[in-house]
Amino acid sequence: MNKSITLLLALLCSFTFYAQDYFPKNDGVKTKNTNYKALTNAKIYVSHNNVINNATLLIRDGKVVASGKSVTIPKNSTIIDLKGKTIYPSFIDVYADFGVKKPTRADGNGRSSQYNSNRTGYYWNDHVMPENKAIDYFNYDEKKATEFLKAGFGTVNAHIQDGIVRGTGTLVALNNKGDNANRVLNDQSVQYLSFSKSVTSRQSYPSSIMGSMALLRQLYIDADWYAKGHVETTDLSLEALNKNKKQPQIFAAGSRLNALRADKVGDESGVQYVLVGGGDEYERINEIKNTNATFILPLKFPDAYNVENPFMASQLSLSDMRQWNQKPANAKILAENDVPFTFTTNGLKSPKEFMGNLKKAIAHGLPKEKALEALTTIPATILGQAEYLGNLNQGAWANFMIVSGDIFEDDATIYEHWIQGDALVFSEKDRLDIRGDYTFKLADEDYSMSVKGSLEKLKADVKTDDLKRGSKLSYNNDWVTLSITSKDTTNQEFIRVVANVDASKNLKGEATLPNGTTVPFYAAYKSVEAKEKDKKEKDKEEKVIVPVTFPNNAYGFNTLPEQETILFKNATVWTNEADGILKQTDVLIKDGKISKIGKNLSAGRATVVDATGKHLTSGIVDEHSHIAASSINEGGQNSSAEVSIEDVLNPSDINIYRNLAGGVTSIQILHGSANPIGGRSAIIKLKWGETADNLIYKDTPKFIKFALGENVKQSNWGSRDRFPQTRMGVEQVYMDYFTRAKEYDALKKSGKPYRKDIELEVLAEILNKERFISCHSYVQSEINMLMKVAERFNFNINTFTHILEGYKVADKMKAHGVGGSTFSDWWAYKFEVNDAIPYNAAIMHNQGITVAINSDDAEMSRRLNQEAAKAIKYGGVSEEEAWKFVTLNPAKLLHIDDRVGSIKVGKDADVVLWSHHPLSVYAKAEKTLIEGAVYFDIENDKRKRDAIKKEKSELINMMMQAKNKGLKTQPVKKEEQQHFHCDTMDNHF
Repeated sequence: MNKSITLLLALLCSFTFYAQDYFPKNDGVKTKNTNYKALTNAKIYVSHNNVINNATLLIRDGKVVASGKSVTIPKNSTIIDLKGKTIYPSFIDVYADFGVKKPTRADGNGRSSQYNSNRTGYYWNDHVMPENKAIDYFNYDEKKATEFLKAGFGTVNAHIQDGIVRGTGTLVALNNKGDNANRVLNDQSVQYLSFSKSVTSRQSYPSSIMGSMALLRQLYIDADWYAKGHVETTDLSLEALNKNKKQPQIFAAGSRLNALRADKVGDESGVQYVLVGGGDEYERINEIKNTNATFILPLKFPDAYNVENPFMASQLSLSDMRQWNQKPANAKILAENDVPFTFTTNGLKSPKEFMGNLKKAIAHGLPKEKALEALTTIPATILGQAEYLGNLNQGAWANFMIVSGDIFEDDATIYEHWIQGDALVFSEKDRLDIRGDYTFKLADEDYSMSVKGSLEKLKADVKTDDLKRGSKLSYNNDWVTLSITSKDTTNQEFIRVVANVDASKNLKGEATLPNGTTVPFYAAYKSVEAKEKDKKEKDKEEKVIVPVTFPNNAYGFNTLPEQETILFKNATVWTNEADGILKQTDVLIKDGKISKIGKNLSAGRATVVDATGKHLTSGIVDEHSHIAASSINEGGQNSSAEVSIEDVLNPSDINIYRNLAGGVTSIQILHGSANPIGGRSAIIKLKWGETADNLIYKDTPKFIKFALGENVKQSNWGSRDRFPQTRMGVEQVYMDYFTRAKEYDALKKSGKPYRKDIELEVLAEILNKERFISCHSYVQSEINMLMKVAERFNFNINTFTHILEGYKVADKMKAHGVGGSTFSDWWAYKFEVNDAIPYNAAIMHNQGITVAINSDDAEMSRRLNQEAAKAIKYGGVSEEEAWKFVTLNPAKLLHIDDRVGSIKVGKDADVVLWSHHPLSVYAKAEKTLIEGAVYFDIENDKRKRDAIKKEKSELINMMMQAKNKGLKTQPVKKEEQQHFHCDTMDNHF
């Protein structure tokens, strides 16, 4: 019975199909063209690594039927002879905004900040919009499409470039003769993401890169929780996100650092992103390779700087100068390291700039085969369209270019661009290409002429005796007309030429001289062999690329420092242990540790450093710093416990090196004070040149920043509309969050299903005494308040930092068991600091509190040794105890004193050799070691200064040469480095 029904249905369907042939066709001609087109005798790039000479490309119905040498051409074929021409598959841009309406920026004039979402039925954050579809905003732009086609692109993946999760893209064939029904190859092709907020919403969170990272982490957790059916209400954003998981995931990072950060989020969430880079991936190629990601590279290179003015040139940073020199070689370096990549036109003013920049990358060493692979095979693979796009194999779309020769050469012309079998003609492919070099003689003068430009817009450069003449050339129907200015510049006259082009591209005709005399004209075309010889000579001019250093800016290392065996002889050793200060003592550093301390130690194979008259100390530890980070505050909410400074470390910050020169070896980078509950800290060693991950202490203690006072209640903000706005409100924030965290922790420990909340996870760690609080503080009443809140929830505050009124509550601090990290003598810089006194550190110390002197400032951290010395003047603290304020005591506060903070056998060899007494204003750090590797050496620093001066001079000369060659330049712009502080809200996206 079932078989009978199936057969009947099949017959009905068959009848319906064939019955349509009998329908009258009253809406135009419906004859289907079943003819073939055979493009013969061409050099065909079937794919990037499959090139066939004298081949045939057979197409029908917009698809490739066959390609190769022995293709059978059907009788009903239109044959197009392409002898001497080359066929390339069309390029693909996977990261474009073609045809997609740009979102409208939300109006924010005179309005308060937005803290909650404006949407109902969607995710709680407006900047997460996976439900968006580019197809809903798509409108084909024929003019823009033609620009892409002329640049070699036949397919683009368009998307909405707005928001953190941007929704899906639309894959479009740039067929100007078609319609959207056949142009749109995939209306939901890729999911796009970024760290940047949407312009359509004023929702404050996130306000930093680390906030964006935390939001994405929580989003993936919530999507999984939703997918398992734990949420009763509908969330269209989470539904779309889960649906889009099957799509490729393209993340717009925009820089090397952000690419690594995005990859970190992806790895944690089980997502492999395709990463849109920034062109600086070469600086950390091993890290980039370890992402296992495919990269989308912009082809936007910085112009040379106009360095003619010596004063302006002196303002340029070495890193900016290097970028001009090094960035064009980025693709070459990725190719050499087997990192897959494609290119995008995104970021260029127009697609017509693309090919020129690509040729620049090729001139800097990128193999042409890799360039073609990057524009065809790899983007097709990203899109899951490798069968249909990026090649000319059987079944692929007939998307290809007919080119005069090698498409990556300067004289290449794209005659036609075929999309889905439809041709768009840019230039007559059958007329002679007269571009090249000519020589001729007129009135006993020898001339040279170079014809350049596109075939539609040729221009001629004419010279006599290396003197350039004004000229104008036009070329139509094998005839050339040419005008040349005479040598006499005061009385401008012209030589006029009319000539025919012969089969060998020689020009034959006549010239009319300025006096009216007509003479025969013959210009000999320079042979291909001669041009190839010139080209080979030109190719021999290798591009001079300055070496990459670690980090890739001034004072970077050519190779990273390695652990050494070093014996310091006859030093004054500040042990910070029971032995106190030891005179004329030796210290042996071996395997990254302090190996021996004593007199007359043998050297063995150690490097011996004569430390007679010098002082050896443990490295300075800064409990409160904001250097070496790209974000400091996530102030979009009153709690940001979910964010971490570890996510946004910037290992290239020159302040790392400057701190080493001041004897600093370890710092805690704290979140700012924009909210009562800030973000998690990063405790790092200042290993200049290392990667961000390698700066972080192994098994680092867990810390978080809290804050009290004017900043968190927004006293100095432009708008005051976020809770809390009073010191009373700050207390209620803590009470509320710790109550919620307690409930969350109880549910988690109960074994029942629970939605993981990163923010509450961190706060629960505090309740479980697994994470320590370092709290920004000023006023005694608030200090008392927070200690009482902590005691109510059965934990202790670890450190009050700033704590400028600590002297008022030192007894209570001692009873609570909290340490104090303070400034030496800062006061009166805002109202709540009015009661600060320089005796604060000494009073707290005398009360038995563990006291540290911190910087909170990139400049002060370079001279913390002098800040510690002030405690001797203000309070009579002993020299040894004052020195502990910046070494052992902050190490204790950070729970790393088992590793650093004193010179003791077995501890990490983080030591500093000082030229004078370390508390003296005359003291200079001569050597700063971390784990036995020398990261700063004062003599090496002098050599580096000379090397920097020399390199800048060389780069300036290169830029001057570039300008003399007529290349575009840009004015010098001195960029002042922003120093982050507790209240800095200008984070770097």
